Amino acid sequence: MKRLIGLLLATTLLAGCVDAPSTVPSQTALKPQSLGLSAAPSPQIKDAWWKAFGDPQLDALVDQALAGSPTLQVALARMREAQAQLSVSRAATYPQLTLDGQEQRTHFSSNYIIPPPFGGTMRWYGQVQANLSWSLDLFGKEAAEVDAARSGAEAAALDAEAARLVLAGTVTQVYISLDRAYLLADVADETVRQREGVLRLTAGRVNSGLDSKASDEQAKALLAIAKEDLIRAQAVRDLAVHQIAALIGRGTDAYNIARPNLNRSALALPAVLPADLLARRADIAAAEARIDAATAGRHAAHQAFYPDINLIGAAGFAAIGLSTLFSGGSGQYGIGPAIHLPIFDAGELRAKYAGATAQLDESVANYNQSVVTAVKQTADAITQIQSLEGQAAQQGEALRASSASFDLATRRYRSGLSPQLNVLSAEDVLIQAKRQDASISADLLSSRVSLLMALGGGYAPKNSNMASNNRDNGQ
Repeated sequence: MKRLIGLLLATTLLAGCVDAPSTVPSQTALKPQSLGLSAAPSPQIKDAWWKAFGDPQLDALVDQALAGSPTLQVALARMREAQAQLSVSRAATYPQLTLDGQEQRTHFSSNYIIPPPFGGTMRWYGQVQANLSWSLDLFGKEAAEVDAARSGAEAAALDAEAARLVLAGTVTQVYISLDRAYLLADVADETVRQREGVLRLTAGRVNSGLDSKASDEQAKALLAIAKEDLIRAQAVRDLAVHQIAALIGRGTDAYNIARPNLNRSALALPAVLPADLLARRADIAAAEARIDAATAGRHAAHQAFYPDINLIGAAGFAAIGLSTLFSGGSGQYGIGPAIHLPIFDAGELRAKYAGATAQLDESVANYNQSVVTAVKQTADAITQIQSLEGQAAQQGEALRASSASFDLATRRYRSGLSPQLNVLSAEDVLIQAKRQDASISADLLSSRVSLLMALGGGYAPKNSNMASNNRDNGQ
């Protein structure tokens, strides 16, 4: 006995010497007013915002993606898993009733509590019993666990909503990439036709003795390069089709996507960071819900220091021999309270409490990262749109001037007033201007979609004050 007491004391001292992790939260959630957001509210974004492009094919592709994308199905499965866990946690707060029965052939000891004629013989021993258990949860641990599961289910549902919005945005972005690929393929096709014209003009001048054979070979080389660029542009276009098919959960049967027909003036969006930015993003709402879940989990870990008090009961039959199992004299029953009080656990409960505190800090830090990322994404998209709008204005003038320069150089070359080099130089500038014009046009559409997604992608918050009390102090 003395040895056992000494061992317990030594264990206690050893546990006290171990540095226990902190149980005090160290992270504080960022507040919207500290992020420099403007006073202007976000525009109301419709749930099916992609329909503003006026392209029925895009509408159908997004619908197919939302119905059949494997990525979205994973998010939905996680949501159902979290909802099932919530049901499990709720079930633990209700009375639990079970029915157990057994019948076995047993040899009873002659030197134990069962006297002759049963002691020392082989008999059938049977028992049928109903068992009742009900946790009274006087200190709220199970209620906190239910709150944690509820917030976890809410976070999973918000993750699924965010995945749906991201999927719609991704399909639209790739569709715009397909539109860009068509535009660049058009430029490549026009370049082939231009260089075929230059080759015919050069060949005529060479046949007339007005140009050298070197000019003819150079024109042929440039035509071959243009055809190579056209093949590459067509391949990029096909790859965009393949990507869209994968996003909607289809294969080669969906490769018959036609050329996009997008309204290029769609999606008028703000030019400043809106005040309610954070309330309109599903990913931030999910991060808020995870703070709630971690807060409730920390509370449950704290309440584990208090005793568990349950109400238990049992009623049934037990007998030696089959014939008397269900007779009145074989009945047995009982009911009463049960208590479980932790006395010494070598610091296990404190460690779990510290772990729950660390999970809360992690949830707050993840929330802060989501907030900072949201502000950056929105600011980047606004800057990109403003830059592209300025570039588009200059690019329009560049395209007009380069087209006029090429026409003039071609006429002068045909008349013998300037060399072939001038035509090729003007042509190169024109090709670059056309490519840049096509890219800026697609980039503007893509940047508008990026800004719309940064503004929440159409997410409508159910409760903009969700978890505000918890985020105020990070607890």
